[in-house]
This record gives sequence, C-alpha cells and structure tokens, in this order.
Amino acid sequence: MTEPLNSGGPRLKDKVILVTGSTTGIGEGMARIFAREGARVMVHGRRKDAAEKLVAEIGNGASFVIGALEDPEVPARLIAATVAHFGRIDCLVNNAAVMTRGGILETDVKTWDRTVAINLKAPYLLIQAAFPHFRKQGGGRVLNIGSTNGYCGERTQFVYSVCKGGLMTLTRNLADAHGAEGIRVNHLNVDWTLTPNEYVLKMTEGLPEGWPTRVPKTFAPSGRLLSPEDVAWAAVYFLSDEAVLINGAILDVSQYPVIGRNPVKEVS
Repeated sequence: MTEPLNSGGPRLKDKVILVTGSTTGIGEGMARIFAREGARVMVHGRRKDAAEKLVAEIGNGASFVIGALEDPEVPARLIAATVAHFGRIDCLVNNAAVMTRGGILETDVKTWDRTVAINLKAPYLLIQAAFPHFRKQGGGRVLNIGSTNGYCGERTQFVYSVCKGGLMTLTRNLADAHGAEGIRVNHLNVDWTLTPNEYVLKMTEGLPEGWPTRVPKTFAPSGRLLSPEDVAWAAVYFLSDEAVLINGAILDVSQYPVIGRNPVKEVS
C-alpha cells in the first residue's frame, strides 16, 4: 500500500514559493496561507512598504522583491532574487495581473500591449527563467492563476479575457512538453472574488456601499463571493505533495459550472 504523502503536518513545509502580485488581493491571501502551511514565501509587488509589512506579518523566513512585470527584464530578476535568497525555487505562482476594461473598439494598442505584457508575457518569461533551476533540482511546480473569463469573458474585458485564455493553453502546452522532467504546470480559473480592490472598483462602477451583501445568487449561490483564502486553499493542494502527479489540470474555482451553464431565462 502506498503511504499517504502528507502525514498531517504543514502541507507546504519548507517549500520555496514565489508568488507574483502578492502584496494585495488573492496573491496576499495565498502568501499568508502558504506561510501558515510551512512555506518560505517570496512576496512580489510594486510597493516596498506593502511588501515589507506583509513579510513581517507572515514570518517563516519570508522575503520580498519589487518589480514591474511589464518590464521584460524583471521576470528573470525575480527568479534570480528568489534563488539567491533561499538557495532554490520549488514553486512559481503566476498571480499578478492587470484588469483592463473595454471592448475591442475601446482597446488601443498601448492598452493591449501592456495587458499582454503583464498577464501573458510575464508568466512565460518567469517560467522560462525558472526552468533551469527546476531541471537542476529534478523538478518544480508552476501554478498559473487564470480566470473564468478565459473561456469567453465579459464583453467589457476583451484583452484581459484573451490573455487568460492564452494562459490556459500555455499551461497545457508546458505540462505536456515537460511533465516527464518532473515539472508540473497547473492552472486555477478563478471566478468573482471579493478583494479590497474589487470592492472599490465596483463602487466606482456605480454599485453602493455594502454591495457584496446584495450579490444575486446567480453569481453567488452560497450567499457570498469567493474570498482570497478560498482560492489559496485550492492553490495549496496543487503545490503540495498531495498533487505530485497532477499535471496540466485546469480547475475552475467557481460556485457553479462555468462550461455549459444555462441560467433560467426570465423576463420581468
């Protein structure tokens, strides 16, 4: 009989994990949960003060690195900084993203290029830079944080949705090409999640204060939106030894089936 890979202790004990975009929102939630589960986390963001504060709070030897991912030289620097500080990198979580509003007619080339640079090009460059270290160590894990918008997306999230769709294909392609090397690449498609930034954004778009308590059950059958911690626990599984053989998986972190869903058509 095969012994269980987890004996009841911290599920990410001593794993070195770089989480991009982890000073706020879903990324922050993951950094906190990962550290609680024994990981040594490299926090990444744009604001040094926020990164310093988070690292001090989560402890467990966490560190941070600052950099703007639209700069194509930054991804390799993040990987190098992680390896220089911890001596290795076990897991890479591509979480950082910019949410871009607008359809095709409202999306200019500058907006397209910046969104693609952060949401799709940076993950490719980060994984590319991590690969030599994964190979030297005999394996490694990548978790890409996508969105249910990657299947089609809202009409006002054109380039964002295109990038998330591309990230899914990137995940499957690399998982297929490099699984035999012990490199696991998986993907979470995250649905509507309540973060501080999302709360403020929806208010700027016209929703009232306290709007999360009034979200229709069409979007939140449980009665509440997802939290960053909900997403983080799904991520823990994919990065833990419990999922050592899982590769190329796309998990919809959602409260309802995304593909094939056909809500009741009602006319008021």
